[in-house]
Amino acid sequence: MTTKVDIRSVPLDRTRNIGIMAHVDAGKTTTTERILFYTGSTSRIGEVDDGSTVTDWMAQEQERGISITAAATTFNWRDHVVNLIDTPGHVDFTMEVERSLRVLDGAIAVFDAVAGVESQSETVWRQADRYGVPRLAFINKCDREGADPERVVEMIKTRLGAHPIVVQLPLGISSTFHGVIDLIAMRARTWDAATFGATFTEGPIPHGQVPEASIARESMIEAIAEHDDELMAAWVSGRELAADAIRAALRRVTLANRGVPTLVGAAFRNQGIHNLLDAVIDYLPSPSDFPVVRGRDPVDLSLGPTAAPTIVRTIGDEQPLAALAFKVQIDEAGGTLTFVRVYAGSLRAGDAVLNATKGNLEQIGRLVRMFANHREEIRQIDAGMIGAVHNPVPVTAQRGTRLSTGDTLCDPRFPILLDALRVPSPVMGIVLEPDTDEDAAKLGQALERLAIEDPSFRVATDASSGQIVISGMGELHLEIIVERLRREHGVNARVGNPRVAYRETVTRRAEGENKFVRVVGTSGAHRGEFGHVKVVVEPTDRGGGYVYENRAPSTDIPQEHAPAVEAGIAEAVERGVLSGHPMTDLRVQVIGGSYHPVDSNNYAFKVAGSKAFVAAATKAGPTILEPVMSLEVVTPDEHVGEVLGDLHARRGKVAGISARPGVQTVACFVPMASMFGYATDLRSRTKGRATYAMELDHYDEVPTQLRDDVISGLRA
Repeated sequence: MTTKVDIRSVPLDRTRNIGIMAHVDAGKTTTTERILFYTGSTSRIGEVDDGSTVTDWMAQEQERGISITAAATTFNWRDHVVNLIDTPGHVDFTMEVERSLRVLDGAIAVFDAVAGVESQSETVWRQADRYGVPRLAFINKCDREGADPERVVEMIKTRLGAHPIVVQLPLGISSTFHGVIDLIAMRARTWDAATFGATFTEGPIPHGQVPEASIARESMIEAIAEHDDELMAAWVSGRELAADAIRAALRRVTLANRGVPTLVGAAFRNQGIHNLLDAVIDYLPSPSDFPVVRGRDPVDLSLGPTAAPTIVRTIGDEQPLAALAFKVQIDEAGGTLTFVRVYAGSLRAGDAVLNATKGNLEQIGRLVRMFANHREEIRQIDAGMIGAVHNPVPVTAQRGTRLSTGDTLCDPRFPILLDALRVPSPVMGIVLEPDTDEDAAKLGQALERLAIEDPSFRVATDASSGQIVISGMGELHLEIIVERLRREHGVNARVGNPRVAYRETVTRRAEGENKFVRVVGTSGAHRGEFGHVKVVVEPTDRGGGYVYENRAPSTDIPQEHAPAVEAGIAEAVERGVLSGHPMTDLRVQVIGGSYHPVDSNNYAFKVAGSKAFVAAATKAGPTILEPVMSLEVVTPDEHVGEVLGDLHARRGKVAGISARPGVQTVACFVPMASMFGYATDLRSRTKGRATYAMELDHYDEVPTQLRDDVISGLRA
């Protein structure tokens, strides 16, 4: 257990904001449960298999044994306060990982000692790379048959391009695993099974493992010294290196993202958690390790997000407020909990603060600190801390919610706009048809609430059929949404056939123009409308998105009408020209036009811009893009042939096959359109013994022989 510390009295350098991330089933939530138990936050250890964990509190999480939503909690360790977020491992809930990493200072990456680096391990690692988050690696399940920590370390190097620095060796492996060797202190630690790992014994390294440990220690020091001049100077001089000096150097290397301290353990058997907690304190950053936060001046955003002046705000309670809302959750009574990371200043109950994203003032009511789905009321959230704003007023279609994911809260006298979160685009959709008129009446508000919580979930109405289409990151994501509609909102709905989130693009450069001329009114008192726009459309590299550039001189299109042209083109890009799907991977340049000094107005230029784009895109060889998924299948040796044959029939392209005892891992790329129902088919072909993980990798052109069928099917 650990001594309780008053959170309000803890300085920034004794605060940690960390997340736990991993591939599904690597042991993330099991590790979190042991952390909460050994830090005294809980009195019993919950288990994923029996649905008793603290952070998997949703009914669907407990039933399925997976994390669906990111859960935040707070605990003490070694007179430090640690805010921890347990993130989902399934790729369908990648938005939860994305928004967590955006506001966290450090992370623990958990790896399965048998499976090693898996597909979602790579995804969450890339997300952490994007935000520059320093990490620890915890190689879990060292007690499992086939565990091979050395192989996992090599995979971290080759598949993640990282620099793992091994600071522990296992004592035994698989069924004989019973402790670890600390290479910094050169001591052995074994846990007492009778106390569920709460107590342990420190002692000398077993004689037979001293040579191996000595060699590993030299390798560790060399790996640290390679990235730290101070330790390098001491090492090459031949001086004896104190443990504290090694830890200090390793902390510097970790904070600079030049190395990843790597530990081993077996969370389910309660082994290795104390060392992991010590490593969080010793190596992961505090908020004070990032002395400033940068944003933009929201007043000057009319110049464009990259042209607006940069604002630098120093971290500290006495500074003007700068905070980011990173998650909105609807509570049981219909109100909202908005999770907030405060970077500078303090957010206090009763304050009137500026929502720099929306440009309006927000009155802060109740503030709470979260312990999974439990909460504790507080008076303020200080710099470096994470808490939540509680708005008890139920969300309605008319009222909506005041705060949204990605909003910046700041001092009205010192405005700043922080970088928002990256929201992934949905890859598939389904049609919802409410069972009864009563369900239809409740459906809209229920979907609105779910969309407020999850920015990667979208709701739209099909213009031609009037059907409600919900879109998300995969089959499981949408399955959970439908379940939540039924359980939490009492809405029953039939689910239509899945829909692929196709995109359109162009294949060559083309020009287009439109001159919109209209006479309004009677012959006695009429006025005209006039707008003339010329555009060029051309493809960009795949993944380039939609790029808009206004190169028309103001003598052709006055500045007051330029936003209307941009809006008209943006709407046309969203509608597409072939199948009604948004266009991407193209650049649109407005190159000219003309205006009438009396008759020109914004409406005319908006229409002209839209029609000019359609004219150009229609001539630019438009085509359909389909989402292509990165798929990884782990199958027993005897079923590899069946798995490969099935993937070939689904238009899959195998990228590689790797083997470990008894199983093989097939990596391939396969179109989303051919993957519906794959889970059932895979279970059938492999007698339930194979597993898979899938995520969006890129968009690619639909093959020519299938394109007409796809377009006609989309128009039907």
